[in-house]
Amino acid sequence: MTVYDLPPINASLNATSTVFIALGWWFIRHERKQPHIACMITALITSGAFLACYLYYHFHVVSVKFTHPGIVRPIYYVLLLTHVVLAIAILPLVLMTVIPALRALWDKHRRWGRITMPLWLYVSVTGVLIYFMLYQWFPADEVLKRRAAQTLQQ
Repeated sequence: MTVYDLPPINASLNATSTVFIALGWWFIRHERKQPHIACMITALITSGAFLACYLYYHFHVVSVKFTHPGIVRPIYYVLLLTHVVLAIAILPLVLMTVIPALRALWDKHRRWGRITMPLWLYVSVTGVLIYFMLYQWFPADEVLKRRAAQTLQQ
């Protein structure tokens, strides 16, 4: 496994987080607290693993350029911009939501959760979309060259 194998792992971790955030929301809306807690802990773990893999990847591979022309390009950059801005904001928001839950301050947890959940969900979903746009649907020449080199090595 090389550092170039991390993007699909990152996308999988993001997708897993998305599923557990949505399930956690569904469970709490139906007053099922134990499954909500389990889902949110799982979402935190998968998001934490994603963040570690993402930082490791971008420490070694500074960036991959999106080179596809046309209407897709501004769509990609709007998604990327909103994703990055909200991804920076999500860590403190998650902490401001989780800490009151750990202290059994349910009103405060609920208030922050109403803000955090949709933003965290957006960040997770757009992370997966960005992966698909950058590496699968509209890959840059450098991505295609790496794939070809990996195929030849196998």
